[in-house]
Amino acid sequence: MSHYTDNLTQLGGDARPVDDPAKAVLERVPNPHPDVNYVARFTAPEFTSLCPVTGQPDFAHLVIDYVPGDWLVESKSLKLFLTSFRNHGAFHEDCTIYIAKRLKDLLDPRWLRIGGFWYPRGGIPIDVFWQTGEAPKGVYVPEFGVPTYRGRG
Repeated sequence: MSHYTDNLTQLGGDARPVDDPAKAVLERVPNPHPDVNYVARFTAPEFTSLCPVTGQPDFAHLVIDYVPGDWLVESKSLKLFLTSFRNHGAFHEDCTIYIAKRLKDLLDPRWLRIGGFWYPRGGIPIDVFWQTGEAPKGVYVPEFGVPTYRGRG
């Protein structure tokens, strides 16, 4: 029986981010506790992408929560995937929902949600939220914990 990390291509090696999220490799590992409903959270407080119109950088604080089924996302591959947006032009909504769909397709989780807390563009912050449905009954789902944008105070 092979070790569950044998098929990973990025963990433990010199893996560099690609410049296109569609080319980024997301990897998964078996969930050691598939019989338990629990929330795994990833927070990316310095997510960046580019405005598809002006080419200027956009910044977001992403929070990704999921209740795994048989699979967990391998965290280095997730980091490299998120980094692949740095030179990618897309609207806030597109980036946020694309990330959610890729994770949903890879993991087939029991439940997944994402919160994209984007910093203002043109004076208006845009927050994007998406989830697969209701969280499993009895599972603890913490609040996002990201305050709405208030400007200078």
